[in-house]
Amino acid sequence: MNRKHSQSFNPSHGIAACAISVTAANEIQLFPAGQFRATDGRPHDVPHWFIDAALAAQIIAEFEARANRTVVDYEHQTLLAAQNGQPAPAAGWFGKLEWRESGLYAVDVEWTERATQMIEGGEYKYISPVFAYDKKTGKVKRLLHAALTNNPALDGMDAVAASQFFNQEKLNMDQLLEQLRWLLNMPVTATVDEVVTELQKAIDQLKGNNPAIATKADFNLVALVQSLNSEIASLKTVANHPDPAKFVPVATMKALQDEVASLRKEKIEREVDDVVEIALSEGKLLPAQEEWARNLGKENLASLKQYLAAAQPIAALSSTQTGGKPPQGNESEALTEEQLALCRVMNIDPEDFKKNMPATA
Repeated sequence: MNRKHSQSFNPSHGIAACAISVTAANEIQLFPAGQFRATDGRPHDVPHWFIDAALAAQIIAEFEARANRTVVDYEHQTLLAAQNGQPAPAAGWFGKLEWRESGLYAVDVEWTERATQMIEGGEYKYISPVFAYDKKTGKVKRLLHAALTNNPALDGMDAVAASQFFNQEKLNMDQLLEQLRWLLNMPVTATVDEVVTELQKAIDQLKGNNPAIATKADFNLVALVQSLNSEIASLKTVANHPDPAKFVPVATMKALQDEVASLRKEKIEREVDDVVEIALSEGKLLPAQEEWARNLGKENLASLKQYLAAAQPIAALSSTQTGGKPPQGNESEALTEEQLALCRVMNIDPEDFKKNMPATA
């Protein structure tokens, strides 16, 4: 029989031992049916202990899930060994339970040779089961083991038994906390309250992000993680092998953007050239302003156009001083149109300019 052993203990369960007469046969009665009490007056925390067929079925199911056969020792020495340092030899072993009208029985007991002799010689009279029970109702919850005894009401029995199983519960809780700390990426020094708080945050986030899934009665976290991993793998596949009909490579897009930018720049430069040339011809720009105007146009063509729209043409730049007629007087002394423009730019009096001109032959 493939049975798994479990040592978990529920703090709401008490530990008890009582006595039932025993023979050297391979069957022993562990509990009477219905309500029962120990000969020493226990239990003290509930009116009585209780077991029926339904409770027995649960006890048998848990018992048969254990991997090892259960011990029958002498005088509960299994519980007392850590305290008194004495060995705890087995008197017998059993691995099968059966419910009958009169109570719960172990039906495949194998006694040791020594125990058989002691039972047949009358040295031991009673079997004392050690069991967990509900401290509110007295219902038997679990069979732990049993002992041959002549004094079932051992001093300190309950405290020793409870201590053993609370220690096991603490061990199991420590293991659980260690796993939860790893799962939640918390330091090994995180307390129980800190772990519970972080775990509740994870639960709330899970319910908030996946309410339809997280609120299902058959919700399974492992299954959800596997499903999410599958979705991530699918997305990675799509990302690594995009559909060329739907996605353009980054290099191609960059080349297109560079080409568009180059064409836009050329268009702006041509338009700036046209605007500046017209402004120069209309006298709205001085030659000295040409470079400034071109730079402004490349940065903000609209601003250049706005400036030129408000600029007043300089008559001397847009027409000749003689209205297209030859100058009167000494033609050799008249300044050319370019010379007059130079005088205006350099703020030089035309007469002074003429004085410094080299004489012509």
